Amino acid sequence: MTPTTRYTALAHAMGSRATLMKPLGPMTTYGVGGPAALFAEVDEPEDLEIVRGLLRGSGLATLVVGRGSNLLVADAGFDGVVVHLGRGFASVTLPRFHPDAPGPWVVRVGAAVPLPSLARQAADAGWSGLSWAVGVPGSVGGAIRMNAGGHGADMASCLHSYTWVDLVSEAGGTDDPARLAYGYRSSSVAPSEVVLGAEVVVTPGAVDVEQAAVSSIVRWRREHQPGGSNAGSVFTNPVGDSAGRLIEAAGLKGWRIGTAHVSEKHANFIQADKGGSADDVRALMEHVRGVVLERSGVALTEEVRLLGFEGGKTGAVSHAGDGE
Repeated sequence: MTPTTRYTALAHAMGSRATLMKPLGPMTTYGVGGPAALFAEVDEPEDLEIVRGLLRGSGLATLVVGRGSNLLVADAGFDGVVVHLGRGFASVTLPRFHPDAPGPWVVRVGAAVPLPSLARQAADAGWSGLSWAVGVPGSVGGAIRMNAGGHGADMASCLHSYTWVDLVSEAGGTDDPARLAYGYRSSSVAPSEVVLGAEVVVTPGAVDVEQAAVSSIVRWRREHQPGGSNAGSVFTNPVGDSAGRLIEAAGLKGWRIGTAHVSEKHANFIQADKGGSADDVRALMEHVRGVVLERSGVALTEEVRLLGFEGGKTGAVSHAGDGE
């Protein structure tokens, strides 16, 4: 993939915010995959407005990428624009406790904040309700988009409000969770919508209790889930069953294609070798899906977003013009 004149001109207009052919693999937890034709780093709200104005009507496929914890980028890369929120969207403001205050108590947090960091900061200040988030490696923005969760809780259970803008129109604002139409690991956030920040509900707790809860979850995940290069659960759990159980029952633990293999520790994790191929990971995902369907009759649904693969659900939006 070689950047076209249009990408080059757009990068010039964006100035220092833009990078042509930036490798995306290192920005994902898989650590594999090719570059984006154009990468735009948005550090402040002013930068975002400039980038929005330049992208609107460009006709270029665009995707917002956070910590890349739920993303697999094809080896060939992504022929489009990746927008990444930087330090200006990484603040955390904890509430001040007043015994007579009616609540709710909310943490104001930027979309670029890592969920584990949010969980630890809340626990260290004695606020309860976010310990579950220490086990989710993504960003707040990504978690809101996919209703991330674990250990009996998710974003839907604690989100009070969120702020967003649309990359292809003038739409945006602050809304409550009802607009998101949350489901299991899903929401109605459109591909063109960028989550900028949120308010999440907490309740008063005790520092030692909350820190212990965080430590317990970290310990559990180390004991039951593999480390290394992966994106967590590859497939969503079917109703009333577990994707990991179905994959293990199909005899696929440890199954390898090229530089990717199904984890021996947890069958719903696919591991990528260091310096490996994203296309191998994708091929293994399809193999697992096919074998499980054949042996159990269950069609597994990907939880991982696929970028740059033919026929993959990229989550990218094409800018056809204002308001579209």
